[in-house]
Amino acid sequence: MFIDETHISLRAGNGGNGCLSFRREKFIPKGGPDGGDGGKGGDVILLCDENESDLVKYRFQPQWNAKNGQPGAGRNKHGANGDDCILTLPPGTQVVDTSTERIVAELTVHGERVVLLSGGKGGLGNINFKTSVNQAPRKTTPGRPGATGDFRLVLKTIADIGLVGFPNAGKSTLTSLLTNAHPKVAAYPFTTLHVNVGAIYFPQTHEKLFLADIPGLIEGAHKNRGLGHEFLRHIERCRLLLILVDTAGTDGRKPAADYKCLLHELECYSKELAAKPRLIVANKMDAPGSTKNFTALKRTVGGDILPISCLDATGLDALRDKLHELLLPPNARS
Repeated sequence: MFIDETHISLRAGNGGNGCLSFRREKFIPKGGPDGGDGGKGGDVILLCDENESDLVKYRFQPQWNAKNGQPGAGRNKHGANGDDCILTLPPGTQVVDTSTERIVAELTVHGERVVLLSGGKGGLGNINFKTSVNQAPRKTTPGRPGATGDFRLVLKTIADIGLVGFPNAGKSTLTSLLTNAHPKVAAYPFTTLHVNVGAIYFPQTHEKLFLADIPGLIEGAHKNRGLGHEFLRHIERCRLLLILVDTAGTDGRKPAADYKCLLHELECYSKELAAKPRLIVANKMDAPGSTKNFTALKRTVGGDILPISCLDATGLDALRDKLHELLLPPNARS
């Protein structure tokens, strides 16, 4: 199960109460106040962890609380601070305050820490209120309550390349050939039910690019039809869109029309997303009639298209070189 959006309720720890105490020891009459302060409540801390892949654990455990601070004690003993509640989240997670719909945190770098809710301050013991005119104060203060809030977690995958295309265009097969990911591959639509992210390695330069395979779009995806709209957020951060077109015309489809439809769906979802740099790749060039469809697609696109065949593994080296040229130019490595 892949969960990329869920709601959680969080509570920071309450501060411990201050202590009312007086020193009582043999041979020390009128020892005076010695009540210690309460401990601070634990914070709710967000920690970006690249070892996390989704938000599934927060779907089934939506309530998280930090520990309360302990009350102070006699002999001027400070109460223990409450333990923090640390939530590990995958890179690309946005935290939205549901009461204001404002993004209050966004984690993008491994190891990044954000204190989302602060624990309550501990109360003061009576030792703090001793004065020259009040040698035996009986005043203390209670610990302050910790902050609380309801939040929505939204995961937007961080990848260099977003792979989009209609169902059965060969996205999962291409992902398995280019990267270390192993998505499910089958000869029926909507084989991919969640986002797959894999790394494309370049051994000569010891570099890598991350590719996100988005479940197949269909016409009307911007109106929430099919699966694609639900996952389009995962390519909002991508630097390049790789649009995969099926030149075999599977199920009577027309590749040129598919390309126009894909651009329309992207633009309806987000004009910023549609304006990203894109690379058009024509798959299934081994199929009968693909050459004719490829020519029609070139007329529609009016630019360069890379022909490949995942079945024959042809054109993949050229595709790798093109991705390296576009996203890892020499001046970017110096």
